[in-house]
Amino acid sequence: MFCIGFMLLSVNFKCGDKVVKEKADINYVRGELEKLAPVVLQADLSSLPPSERRVLTRLVEAGRIIDELFLLQVSNENPQIREQLQNSSDPNDATYLELFNVMFGPWNRLEKDKPFINTKEKPLGAGFYPADMTKEEFHEFIKTHPSEKEAYESTFSVIRREPNGKLKAVPYYEEYAALVSGISRLLNEAAALTEDATLKNYLKLRARDLLTDDYFDSDMAWMDLSGDLEVVIGPYEVYEDQLFSYKAAYEAFICIVDHEESKKLADVAKYLDDMEDHLPIPDKYKNFNRGSSSPIKVVQEVFSAGDTKAGVQTTAFNLPNDERVREAKGSKKVMLKNVAQAKYEKCWIPIVNTILAPEPLKNVSFDAYFNHVLMHEVSHGLGPGILTLEDGTKTTVSLELKELYPVIEECKADVLGQYNYLFLMDKGVFPEDSKKSALASYLGGMYRSIRFGIDSAHGGGVAIQFNYFMERGAFYRDKNGKLNLNEPKLVAAIRDLAEELLLIEAHGDYERAEMLISQYRTMTPIMADYVDQLKNLPVDIRPLFSIDG
Repeated sequence: MFCIGFMLLSVNFKCGDKVVKEKADINYVRGELEKLAPVVLQADLSSLPPSERRVLTRLVEAGRIIDELFLLQVSNENPQIREQLQNSSDPNDATYLELFNVMFGPWNRLEKDKPFINTKEKPLGAGFYPADMTKEEFHEFIKTHPSEKEAYESTFSVIRREPNGKLKAVPYYEEYAALVSGISRLLNEAAALTEDATLKNYLKLRARDLLTDDYFDSDMAWMDLSGDLEVVIGPYEVYEDQLFSYKAAYEAFICIVDHEESKKLADVAKYLDDMEDHLPIPDKYKNFNRGSSSPIKVVQEVFSAGDTKAGVQTTAFNLPNDERVREAKGSKKVMLKNVAQAKYEKCWIPIVNTILAPEPLKNVSFDAYFNHVLMHEVSHGLGPGILTLEDGTKTTVSLELKELYPVIEECKADVLGQYNYLFLMDKGVFPEDSKKSALASYLGGMYRSIRFGIDSAHGGGVAIQFNYFMERGAFYRDKNGKLNLNEPKLVAAIRDLAEELLLIEAHGDYERAEMLISQYRTMTPIMADYVDQLKNLPVDIRPLFSIDG
């Protein structure tokens, strides 16, 4: 089914067309691959009964189709570029193909989407919109066709240009019908095989919802998963749409639950209302209407696909994004511990050994790093969500902040994550004597994200934090050129920046967000110097899944 679907989506290209016209220097491409340390991600499947192993096989097959779907969402030229590289007689093209597969396209996600195949710049709207469509054209169309606003701004539609030049919104389930139907079939097969009632319910509903793009029921069912497999598959994050941040990209996580580690973190979920109440903003902006169910799962990743696998790897995620589900049930935080451990060993430790002063360096730890990742995900679910405008219209933070939302939200989750980490130390959830380790590890982790590029949502959010804290004297460069921190100033600055970010979201204030980003998301000489010191270290990992054999 997967092969047939891919062939159907390739027929638009004329046989023999050559789409690869130019290529970057081969040494550059090899160097970019070397930035990503290959790691075989191990996951213990020994406890799974035979039925669930068969389920796993179907889910991985579905994940491979998700890879194809996302490849098309990045650019509809991608299948033909890949085919030409695969069929090339030039041995160097295997290297170009390897980087193409890592990046899901001909643009280098580690270097502001710099092209390494051909010279065409990546459209801000990726493959979600016509490449020649401007923001002004989109807004003008909605202004003159207000009844179509919902369809055009939908998270699950692409915008296409008709032969007469007019714009047209097409639902995902129609645009990607051949591939989506294959995923749906595999999920139904997996549902029939599993003995886990909660997983069976989720898979059946998700198989159905993929064919309608109404994911409410299956998102609600996903919140209730309670077995050994943690699975999410569908369109979620909007980061690939850098034009408006409206359109969701397909992804998949297929994981084994670590029940023992999950129990250790369950206490965090008990304090959600306390954390909301403790936010440094007026009470009228606090959101106590979200659901109280907020499970935290620690898992071992078995396979990932699509958006989450492109370029830099995800360490944790907080879903669903649908505010209706969040208000009804809350959200789930999933921590990918084997991914986090691999990043810590391959990337994080070499960085802190290079840039940190002796005092903070002696205090860094994996537990502090992992706990901040957890609190980052928890903090995505705190603060404003659904807004009411002056005219009474209901909207969301993401719609109001448009393309600025991803960097503001990632920055908020980082800062608020540290703010809440310190708060839960006071509550006894985390050891009170781990404060120095938490702050040192927070500083130490900055440059792992900044190296991804400050134009990315995560890297840009960290650049804002670093420059803000440097300005406040919370971070500073010592006489030996190493990074150190001032604990009282850092604690105060964390609170102040958290307040600013939360108020931007509470007001849906696009201009205020733009000002903050313009002022602080900059590559300063100090930042550039540290990035240069790290140039020969791995930037991230390149996962090789043991289930692939």
